[in-house]
Amino acid sequence: MTASAPGVYGEVLATLSHLLDADGRYLRYLEGTPPPARTGPDATKSLDELADQLRDQAVRWRILLARMGDVNVTIPARGDRPEMPHATNLMVIQALHHGNDHRTQICTVLSVNGYAAPDLDVWSYWAERRLEPSS
Repeated sequence: MTASAPGVYGEVLATLSHLLDADGRYLRYLEGTPPPARTGPDATKSLDELADQLRDQAVRWRILLARMGDVNVTIPARGDRPEMPHATNLMVIQALHHGNDHRTQICTVLSVNGYAAPDLDVWSYWAERRLEPSS
């Protein structure tokens, strides 16, 4: 989707691509294999590529969260930011915040372009999951 709106990251596919690529970088830090330095903006992917990436990262998050007590991340110094030892909680919170920020931007783009935006609040997610037979 090429729709955009003022004040957001960019077009929907570019924003989703960036969101998932950044999420993958956060995962790599948390898994103990920091990603290489970025050399430019994240490449825009197709919906099929994003779906594959999302499935892969969902599995990796489940595995990581199951062993969270054993994870101890040190974020290396970068620019004016010093090295940050014991930054596991910071990295997880940043991943959550970053995802929320861009998902709400995508909802803004959808809304201002005449599309229905999903309800992203946690209460709605909880209520929907309770109605599913497998929950």
